[in-house]
Amino acid sequence: MMQFVQKQCRRDRMNTTALRVILIGGPSHGGKSTLAQALSSRLGWHCTSTDRLARYPGRPWGHVRPHVAEHYLSLSPDELIEDVIRHYARMWPDIRSLITAHASDPSTERLILEGSALWPESVVTLRLDGVGAIWLTASDSFLQERIYTASGFEQAPDQEKALIEKFIGRAQRYNERMMQALRLLDLPWVNVEEASSLENLVDTSLCLLGTGT
Repeated sequence: MMQFVQKQCRRDRMNTTALRVILIGGPSHGGKSTLAQALSSRLGWHCTSTDRLARYPGRPWGHVRPHVAEHYLSLSPDELIEDVIRHYARMWPDIRSLITAHASDPSTERLILEGSALWPESVVTLRLDGVGAIWLTASDSFLQERIYTASGFEQAPDQEKALIEKFIGRAQRYNERMMQALRLLDLPWVNVEEASSLENLVDTSLCLLGTGT
């Protein structure tokens, strides 16, 4: 289906007038912020992240605080993903309020919101006009390699390597759980490894959001 969309969707036919909010979900290091910024440049919309709404133990490299290290070392990857999904559920009322404000009030700027907290089972409950959502996915090896590169894994001390491996496990389990939910709910996603360029990823995403018909 994605190949058909890429072939048939022409940029000069794209029309985003019906949308006021675009949501971009996906695992860590799957390319959400890169796509969001590219869409923002293309459309001229405001771009922000759900990460700004609440704090949570994030990337465990660089200057790692003791409580962050303890969080990753004390939990298994399965426990880490369950914990972060509970965190996203706590965040959802604030995320929903932000989306609703931009979708329902024509005087507000149009919004591109990205973040792993845009969990499919929460987003599908919105039932709002003017909101489109898409999720990015990739193979486990792709996510692992991106995280290795971003974290400087090869040069990291042994304890930090252990933290990074836990973070990778959480990201991969997130991706697996996310894809199960997307298939069950029949929601759109793009495999970023299949995009030939960032421009192609933007075009494909706009098509799947229904703006290229």
